[in-house]
Amino acid sequence: MPLINLKDMLALAAEHKFAVGAFNAIDSNFIDAVFAAAQEQQSPVIINVAEVHLQYIDLPSAAEYIKKKAHQAGIPVCLNLDHGLTLPTIKAAIDCGFSSIMFDGSSLPYEDNIRQTREVVELCRPYNISVEGELGAVGGDEGGALESSADAALYTKVEEAKAFVEQTGIDALAVAIGNTHGKYKGEPKLDFQRLEDINKAVGIPLVLHGGSGISAEDFRKTIELGICKINFFTGMSQAALDSLAASMKAAESGGKYNQYLIIMAHMQQAVRQTVAEQMHIFNSVNKAEHYAGT
Repeated sequence: MPLINLKDMLALAAEHKFAVGAFNAIDSNFIDAVFAAAQEQQSPVIINVAEVHLQYIDLPSAAEYIKKKAHQAGIPVCLNLDHGLTLPTIKAAIDCGFSSIMFDGSSLPYEDNIRQTREVVELCRPYNISVEGELGAVGGDEGGALESSADAALYTKVEEAKAFVEQTGIDALAVAIGNTHGKYKGEPKLDFQRLEDINKAVGIPLVLHGGSGISAEDFRKTIELGICKINFFTGMSQAALDSLAASMKAAESGGKYNQYLIIMAHMQQAVRQTVAEQMHIFNSVNKAEHYAGT
């Protein structure tokens, strides 16, 4: 199937009450693992390429590989620039054929966030590229911090969210309700009432960043309250590292010339299993059929 944009992807998720997982691509092993899980589960999927990871991955090469996999896979795929921070990277993603741009202006003053997000929307509209904005401060960062926590004073404000959506024209909004990037420090405590109020106020699909560490029960509750896209990466990375550690320990008893290939295969399987588990939690399994006409 050709790539579809985020607006079309999430419209059906909202209608059928599920969330689409957005899984980060950092190399071909992760990309292959995500596609394998999505095909097995017949789930729509969003492939994230984060600007912070571009020091490790070549944007044009990754885009071409993902687009080829999407064409062959026969499942709905959205290719999303995750946490786009700079205009040159956003323009590069457009040139590479991304179908969605997530612009992160959450660290900017409110009015600047509105202005810059609106500029990204105006840049993307002629190409039928969806735009996701972010309002409020999600705890942690996307750069690999080990632990993070949320600051309730920086959660998304309902009245600001409504005005933000109206003034920017975004297609989806990432919210801060107690979610954090990376591993949680302590137990996650999501503000479900705030999420419900935001959902009623804005009228567009909502996005949850920092999905790793949230319980299955809490995930399902957020979906009931308007979350249609869930970013998930730390759990994948941890599964890969755990697999790597186990393989390295086993290799100490007698390595073989092809040990690297065996290690990579085990790691890819661990990531694949983790992604499949999340698809079940997000209720996106067997939902690919809903996109047959897109």
